Amino acid sequence: MAGQSHYELPAPRFDEAPKLLIVVAPYYRDIADALVAGARRALDAVGATHETVEVPGALEIPTAIRIAQRTADFDGFVALGCVIRGETTHYDTVCNDSSRALTLLGLDGGCIGNGILTVETYEQAEVRAGPQDKGGGAANAALHLIALSRRWSGAPKGIGFRTGGEG
Repeated sequence: MAGQSHYELPAPRFDEAPKLLIVVAPYYRDIADALVAGARRALDAVGATHETVEVPGALEIPTAIRIAQRTADFDGFVALGCVIRGETTHYDTVCNDSSRALTLLGLDGGCIGNGILTVETYEQAEVRAGPQDKGGGAANAALHLIALSRRWSGAPKGIGFRTGGEG
């Protein structure tokens, strides 16, 4: 499917700057550095503040995000790393489990952009981290989820019934 274009939403605007945590697994340092640079560019472009922490590998990224959700004050998270297929099934475990954990954190209300690359070759990783700017894409995904969260944060939630005096 080379050459196909895809649509990217314009970056959201914020009245109050969001604060994000970038969690990166620098197993492939140059790929990780390119992903982080893209994420920072995207966050800086909307005036977001951000911190970056490193963890040993992709499997630790969701755990670090969950710790930060419990103990810190971030509006959203950017998960960055790279998993390249090797000779064993460990690739499948790392890809599936890190993705599943991030999805569960998101379904629980976390505003998370998933920029963990899952590729067959190092060359594919270089393209995704560099020219395709998947780090920036992950940051933009988190920003859009933060914007939605803020948009709907004041909406009243009904519980399915009305008390006697409500009409």
